[in-house]
Amino acid sequence: MTAGNEDTAPTSHRRLSIAMIGTRGVPAAYGGFETAVEEIGRRLVDRGHDVTVYCRRTAQPVPKEYLGMKLVELPALRHKILETLSHTGLSVLHATLHRRADVAFVFNAANAPFVPWLRLRGIPSVVHVDGLEWKRDKWGGAGRRYYRWAEEVSVREADALIADAQGIVDYYRDEFSIPTELISYGTRILQDTPTNRLFELGLRPGGYHLVVARFEPENHVDVIVDGYRASGARLPLVVVGSAPYAADHTTRISDLAASDSRIRMLGSVWDQDQLDQLYTHASTYLHGHSVGGTNPSLLRAMGAGTKVIAWDVIFNREVLGTDGAYFSRAESLSALLEDAELSPERVAEVAAALQRRAEELYNWDSVAASYEKLARRVAVGYSTHRQSSGRAGVSTRSIPDSMHRQPSTAPSRGITL
Repeated sequence: MTAGNEDTAPTSHRRLSIAMIGTRGVPAAYGGFETAVEEIGRRLVDRGHDVTVYCRRTAQPVPKEYLGMKLVELPALRHKILETLSHTGLSVLHATLHRRADVAFVFNAANAPFVPWLRLRGIPSVVHVDGLEWKRDKWGGAGRRYYRWAEEVSVREADALIADAQGIVDYYRDEFSIPTELISYGTRILQDTPTNRLFELGLRPGGYHLVVARFEPENHVDVIVDGYRASGARLPLVVVGSAPYAADHTTRISDLAASDSRIRMLGSVWDQDQLDQLYTHASTYLHGHSVGGTNPSLLRAMGAGTKVIAWDVIFNREVLGTDGAYFSRAESLSALLEDAELSPERVAEVAAALQRRAEELYNWDSVAASYEKLARRVAVGYSTHRQSSGRAGVSTRSIPDSMHRQPSTAPSRGITL
């Protein structure tokens, strides 16, 4: 689960004080980072560590403690770009003015410019770099330049970097000549999931296709809706998601969906029990994410024992392997949907194989153990700080293509074009 420096972990088992900064916080109800913080943080507490999670202030106040983790609630500016940065800045300020942590995990490379503040207080810092945010269309020129700059700050200032996919590890190695720890996400393996919350929505088990995603261009919800519209699928398409800062793209998706009575737009669903039931009982889960590393929604579908049809990029192939089916345009998705409805037995076989793969490769206990091992190494002096001064020899123009589609070298199992 881990790549990069191969130093032997210290044998010390002393209690560590660990800060987790840069996410919306816990209880997890929003995205992958929040789920990771909850699952990793609670396990670090079980391993005897003192964990503090910084949370964004919302209409519902957070408790002082959750699953053994201490929670610090701070405000943030409600702005597309400044929300994350304003909250992280306040979180780092709080962390530097109070009890010094032994190590801070900072999530999202965009927050790396605050790492020097932690360094001034003597707090070793690990940055989880996430995916390649500068590739997202939602960011304008200034936003993309900021993310590229923030990557360089991560490389120069952090004591260690974490990536959740081999493709991201390769990118930081080739672009910056820096070792990066490969620690993926975990997922829950769902068995005997009830159906009561499904019936509330007028759905039946196995009776719909599902997509769960923020409405951002890189997640290709519009392509999925378009491909479904052009298909002869009999089962409805259930779309879960929204985007607070992408009104034009949301309107396009809504307009496409409005022209087909088979499509049901549910908006955001925050009830995690209901989401579990939606994932578990879908005929197929359609995954259009193309930017980033290992996507938690994809793992959630696998853990739920759901059949996955995914956008054809290296990150999704890394997770699904030969058990996935892949599309890169609306037309190919249409054919895959029709094939899935015609071959329910083979679809079920693939779903079971994906769940076994998730259980074997994406285990939260193993993920937490890797975080603990890295925290101990960093706490006693391991650091990549200043090992790299910036970008190495790879042309930034070539990187988007190298991270994009990976030609299929093996047939998908169960659902094929």
